[in-house]
Amino acid sequence: MNIKSGFLALLAAGLLVTAAAPASAAPAAASAASADVTTLQEAARALPAAAEDNLGFDRDRYFGHWVDADGDCQDTRAEVLVQESKGSPNYTSARRCTVANSRWVTGFDNRTHKSATTVQIDHTVPAHEAWGSGARSWTQDRRIAFYNDLGYPGSLNAQPGTLTKAKQTSGPEGWVPPSNRCTYIAQWITVKTRWGLTVDSTEKAALVRYADACPPSRLSIIKI
Repeated sequence: MNIKSGFLALLAAGLLVTAAAPASAAPAAASAASADVTTLQEAARALPAAAEDNLGFDRDRYFGHWVDADGDCQDTRAEVLVQESKGSPNYTSARRCTVANSRWVTGFDNRTHKSATTVQIDHTVPAHEAWGSGARSWTQDRRIAFYNDLGYPGSLNAQPGTLTKAKQTSGPEGWVPPSNRCTYIAQWITVKTRWGLTVDSTEKAALVRYADACPPSRLSIIKI
């Protein structure tokens, strides 16, 4: 699927890319606020540019791991799997903490998966990218909130392990998925705007180029 057809599928589904406030009550989370509404193309151009500095990055030390923000025994990985399930999930135990199987359609390739073990939870903007784009100056609570952001569905998504491995820490200037590229670009721009992250010059040029190749669309973003 090319860039335009991927986003047209979104429009046909009536989806407006929206970033809400995070579900977690972490100190980094903002109180209820009105959304900034803009276009994909304008949002790409509005991203603040700055050189990326990844010195000192340590994901486990500075971003932590999946958390159980609402205390229901399901961590962030499980919450995403439940949210994106196309059916009723089955669990590994009666406590319903860990998802075993269901049906997921991964946006990177439009493939269907039935076992939770065959998908990874991908950070649209990887922690490494966030660190170099401003998160190194954040509080630890804010970094953990970013890592576990359930408030905007485009922050975290179930994706095939092979493609998350291919992506690793790359930005859109180095990697984009084979399917639904406009969706991916919209999500990347939304996450960067939502969390006040910068882009370097090469990244911004790629985002503008991809955005300009997509159909006109609106983004509604609540900044954190």
